[in-house]
Amino acid sequence: MASVVGLLEERELAARERVEELREVADWVLAELAEAETAWHEWLIARQRVGEVLSGPRPGQDEAGPGAGESFGPEPATNAPAEVPLPRAARSGSIVPVWRPALSMDALAPHYQRILATLTEQASGGKPVMSCQEITAVLGLEPVPASVEGVRSKMKRLADRGWADEPTPGRFTLAAGPAGGS
Repeated sequence: MASVVGLLEERELAARERVEELREVADWVLAELAEAETAWHEWLIARQRVGEVLSGPRPGQDEAGPGAGESFGPEPATNAPAEVPLPRAARSGSIVPVWRPALSMDALAPHYQRILATLTEQASGGKPVMSCQEITAVLGLEPVPASVEGVRSKMKRLADRGWADEPTPGRFTLAAGPAGGS
């Protein structure tokens, strides 16, 4: 007959494996979503650029100047940048977008912003690489496994999306792009 503790351990192991499977699926879905959003934004930029080319005046030609009513095909784009919608400020529970120069930490949920601010603070204090336990302590969270694993999950997601780097397993630093203030 199996012991009660042994039965509990079996069920705990099964539950933990299920959580890990679901995390992998969630990470995959979020990565796919990030790729789809990137593709969507690229198509939006392309459409806006074509619109600029087709509607802008030709260089060196006034609207009332010679040939004002004539059309000679598509017109070159003006120097005005295309307006690309940037993600709104994030709310709690939102996804982590892939880092790009146009994004600031405001695009992240508050928990992620606190983590990146901690990494920035510690890097300026001479400690550029931190473990999840250290980050958990600096954030003022209890150093219990649940808190450390929560921070580890967030750090992995930040690293996967280009906001942070993991130079050695379990140790994280601010990525070069976000660290540069872009």
